[in-house]
Amino acid sequence: MNPDKQRLIEQRAYALWQADGQPHGKHEEHWQRAICEIETEETVAPGNGRSLRNGPARAASRSLKGRKRAKA
Repeated sequence: MNPDKQRLIEQRAYALWQADGQPHGKHEEHWQRAICEIETEETVAPGNGRSLRNGPARAASRSLKGRKRAKA
């Protein structure tokens, strides 16, 4: 894996961990979620050539953060 992408995944996984309330023992779950989100963002939408960087995964991530705050 290229070092830039690895660093991006690390940063996203850390942000997800923080958003989830910093739970112990869920590092693998956050790592996999980060990979999925980043790969989704890197996917080009068919037919229009635009990136999904601010697409569904990003919106879902923002939505999750909002729910976590509302529960607290």
